[in-house]
Amino acid sequence: MPTDSRLPRVLHVLLHLDQTEDPVTSDQIGQMLMTNPALVRRVMGGLREAGLVSSSKGHGGGWYLVRSLTEISLADVYAALGSPQLFAVGPSSDNPSCLLERAANKATGNALEAAKLVFNTELEKMTVAELVRPHAQTIKAHQRQRNPSTE
Repeated sequence: MPTDSRLPRVLHVLLHLDQTEDPVTSDQIGQMLMTNPALVRRVMGGLREAGLVSSSKGHGGGWYLVRSLTEISLADVYAALGSPQLFAVGPSSDNPSCLLERAANKATGNALEAAKLVFNTELEKMTVAELVRPHAQTIKAHQRQRNPSTE
């Protein structure tokens, strides 16, 4: 089963949007993520509906943050993506009338719900801005190397 990497990829995009003053086009985001701009627009549209980003059309247009990254939790982003399924494990439906299958489904279902609760609780604890704090010095050094004239 393929993994769903939208959450870390979108977090990556939000961090870049925070670093730029100008709107970023779907083409630019697509190049950064090595994906199709139409897919970028679809995913970013969900973030727009959640009030995290907006976009402007025309020359100089593109995607930009509406809220500060200090106000956006990882849980907000996960919800904006439609809360993708976390695990490939799911209930069995081979014999729905079998009490033993029901018992197995209930036990695994309860464990999955507990895991989802822990996952969501962890996402709620952290803002997108906090993702870069452990790496702030390294990021600044990298930016100085790329743009020595900004010192």
